[in-house]
Order: sequence, then structure tokens, then C-alpha cells
Amino acid sequence: MIRIVTAARVERLEADASASREHARQASAAAAEAFREHVRELFAVTDRAERAETATSEVGRLMAAAVAELSAAQQELLLKDIEIRRLREEVEQARQPGALFLLMHYGEPHTIYRSRAEACADTATHGAPADGWVPSDERPVREITWRIEAFIPEGSASGFRRAFQPTPEPLGGAA
Repeated sequence: MIRIVTAARVERLEADASASREHARQASAAAAEAFREHVRELFAVTDRAERAETATSEVGRLMAAAVAELSAAQQELLLKDIEIRRLREEVEQARQPGALFLLMHYGEPHTIYRSRAEACADTATHGAPADGWVPSDERPVREITWRIEAFIPEGSASGFRRAFQPTPEPLGGAA
């Protein structure tokens, strides 16, 4: 088959080829620009993600520190609550009527205790025997190194009254 190509046809084919090359060049340039824009967006998104990850990590550290601080504050609050309850119980026990024990050193008040056992135990730390206590007698208090006196607080007066009054001995057999 023989085909005869005219110069006009060759010119049209060359014009079509040139137009196709120009179109391909424009499409390639548009694709390259789209790829560059895609890469820029990818870098921007990656940067935002890295910053968000850093911020999240920092917030996590701050949150962990805040939780630890809150836990410590709660423990301290619990300990203070326990101490307040203990002190309230002590105040309530102190309000209940009963004898108190006054430790005297050569007749001078030294310390007040809630129980005789506490007073005896403390005097042992001062060198007195813890089990050598006897009821008070008529000897002057200034002659006795350590002495324990039981007292009951007087609500109506500003003082104490003796809990155990010594029994007077009859003089010369008189009753």
C-alpha cells in the first residue's frame, strides 16, 4: 500500500506533534508543581504532627507531676485528718470528768498526767522507781523528791481538789 503524503498533511502532523509536545510539557509542569505542593503539605503536616506529639508529651509530663502532687497532698490531708481526729478524741477525753495525776518534784508541780501509770512511767525516766509509789501521807511535800497527787478538776472553780483525802489518824487513841 502506498500512501501519498502531502506537504499540508506533514505540516498538520508536525503542528499536531508540536501541540502534543506542548500539552505534554504543560501537563508535566503541572504534575511537578502538584508534586511539590504535595511534598510541602506533607512536610507541614509532619511538622504539625511532631509539634503536637511534643506538646502531648509535655502535657503528659505535667499531668504526671500534677497527679503526683495531688497524691502527696491527699496523703498529707489524710494524715492531718487522722491527727485532727486524734486531737479531738484527746479533747473529748479531757472533757470527761475523772482524776488527773500531778507529778511534783520537792513539792513543786512538774507535770500533769491522765493516769497514774503514765505518771509512774515518766518519773522512771527521771530516776525514780516506777513501782515504788505509795499513797500520799502527811509528810510535807517539800521533803519528798517525787510525789504523785491525784486531783479532780473543779468546773466551778479555777483549780483542782484532791481526789483522795488522807484519813486522819486519831490522836492519842481518841476517836
